[in-house]
Amino acid sequence: ELQKSNKQFQKAITKLPLGVSSNFRYWGEDKTIYIKRAKGARLWDLDDNEYIDYRLAYGPTILGYADPRVDEAARRGIEIGGVFALATELEYEVAKQISGMVPAAELVRFSNSGTEAVMAALRVARAYSGKDGHIILEGGYHGIFNEVLWETDIEKWDPKDGDPKIISAGEGIPEIIKLLFHTVPLNDANALEDVLKKHGDNIAAFLVEPIMGNCCGLTATKQYMQDVRSLCNKHDVVLIIDEVKTGFRVAKGGVQELLGVQADLCTFAKAVANGYPISMLAGREEIMRTIGDRVLHGGTFTAHSVSLSAANKTLEILDETDALMHIEKYGHKLQVAFGQILRNRNIAHCFEGHPSMMGLFFNNQAPKDYRDWSKTNYKFYDAMAPELHELGIMIEPDSREPWFMCEAHNMECFKETLDKFEKAVDITL
Repeated sequence: ELQKSNKQFQKAITKLPLGVSSNFRYWGEDKTIYIKRAKGARLWDLDDNEYIDYRLAYGPTILGYADPRVDEAARRGIEIGGVFALATELEYEVAKQISGMVPAAELVRFSNSGTEAVMAALRVARAYSGKDGHIILEGGYHGIFNEVLWETDIEKWDPKDGDPKIISAGEGIPEIIKLLFHTVPLNDANALEDVLKKHGDNIAAFLVEPIMGNCCGLTATKQYMQDVRSLCNKHDVVLIIDEVKTGFRVAKGGVQELLGVQADLCTFAKAVANGYPISMLAGREEIMRTIGDRVLHGGTFTAHSVSLSAANKTLEILDETDALMHIEKYGHKLQVAFGQILRNRNIAHCFEGHPSMMGLFFNNQAPKDYRDWSKTNYKFYDAMAPELHELGIMIEPDSREPWFMCEAHNMECFKETLDKFEKAVDITL
């Protein structure tokens, strides 16, 4: 029952487009959920329905909601005073912590959201290279700003027609920007080389999520990332690794540590402060030093004392405890148990990504790229998601979004999740 949420929606729609503050939070007039509170790995909505949460706000909640260690640090940040349009000692402390965990992060600049960090990364890459264009992976997501709000039209794609068409992700995006935008399929270094040979003179950056956070966790191979690194070097292209979702989640050094690759520039956000709003652009000193006389970067709320304090404590916990190991083990255990349930019913399935942010496919084999994804049985997933919601398991209704794990997921969560997953599968069959 969502009576109170539905009532809230009817009020909210009079003052907020879609009744919410992000398009992705709108699930329909009678399905949009409003949250009353959250603690650990659980959410409660306005109707006091309780959910074990595997969305985790799309990944920021790495330790669990209202983690007392991080919240206590945030309170100390309040006492510093907030923002002053001046710097604090904390900026250096957090930047030093990040550099110690991520070798590519020689210098760091703070922002407030993943979108802002990626915008800054592209601006810096253009200034450094003297070129304007950029490449992203088909199915990749890098925030909400004009240069990246283009996508491959997979739904209407027929392979006989060649590569998929590039379309805008909505209205209000100037068509002229499309001239700067190129896409390539994941794990196809030849396709990347072809684009670089053809357009390399005007390509400033290759912007890549090696684990695709909005496409079921589809993952680049180590060989592909080595090839990407070599091709970027050869064509004087800045390699930007977008770790907004993977950073400090899949490993202490992020996806770069996991796949043995080093970015020229990299972006971080979600898991950095366990839900407090902060992001950062980091990278090679030579490139990052363009910020200043050559590149403008700033923001009134950048490096807020509360978010910095929360980030400092979160990164300390992730670096010095076994939190990430616990999260990975929990995700792996869930995969094994889900697999058994699905095998018992002869349901084809597989997992992709990292156990801390796993994609679930109802296919014998994980797709190798976004084009492959369009051929998978995602309709079963789409039908199962609302059944899980009814049973108290919170996942993203869109099958392209991974399941996220946090340190607060425990054995109680595990047992309850298995029981309800099994019921949802049987209802969906």
